[in-house]
Amino acid sequence: MTDPIEQLRSQLADERYFADEGLLTAVHLALALGRPLALEGEPGVGKTEIAKVLAKTLGRELIRLQCYEGLDAAQALYEWDHPKQLLAIRACEAEGRAVGELYAEEFLMERPLLRALRVPCVLLIDEIDRSDSEFEAFLLEFLSDFQITIPELGTVSAVERPIVVMTSNRTRELHDALKRRCLYHWIAFPDAARERAIIDARVPGLADEAAASPVAAVTGVRALRLIKPPGIAETIEWGQAAKVLSDEGSAWPVALRRSLGLLLKEQEDTETVLAHAEALGL
Repeated sequence: MTDPIEQLRSQLADERYFADEGLLTAVHLALALGRPLALEGEPGVGKTEIAKVLAKTLGRELIRLQCYEGLDAAQALYEWDHPKQLLAIRACEAEGRAVGELYAEEFLMERPLLRALRVPCVLLIDEIDRSDSEFEAFLLEFLSDFQITIPELGTVSAVERPIVVMTSNRTRELHDALKRRCLYHWIAFPDAARERAIIDARVPGLADEAAASPVAAVTGVRALRLIKPPGIAETIEWGQAAKVLSDEGSAWPVALRRSLGLLLKEQEDTETVLAHAEALGL
């Protein structure tokens, strides 16, 4: 019998996503139990990317709700297209016709959560920690029932329960009630072997020594006291930029040092890394 977690590992690897045992198990159980998956971790460790890869692997539409301060239920669910309704009224008046039903499907502006009820999908609720507590409470109700009531049209229930991936950078603590309804997993920075596999897949054409250099360096960089430790996304971009400079004639350590702006996003962090450049092999 095929191990479902190993099968999932293979499917994700085919899409160049290399997950560790903990994340693979969390994803497998979330799918098997039909539970929302709540992922926390430092920015750039692959929280958003896992939702994108899952949608592609499972052949589902990816629906993304990007959270932000001030997001409310109307912006996440649906809105009525008032300008379109007004145009319809004016057209009817100009033609001498009776004004028809203004709260019909044609005037409904579908937002991510309503869309997620209507098609089989992976629903990515991204950076939930940026939203307000009031929206989090609303989301709790939505995730419990997977249905909404539109007063003018009636109740809309999910045609198929969406696969929900919720991410947080932990800028604030999520409510315990929300966490209890989810399968929770913390995504840590990858170990050297997994990061090497990512570099090999995302920056093809590197020699073994060149591929090992950014992996060893970024492991050392994350061990320093930095304001914003680099994530996997930054490591990939760093490797890609360094390869461009290397192909143009720069020695590999020089290419890495010259492209630090793609790895580090704070001047203080750059100064810290450059102070340890020799030990980091830069």
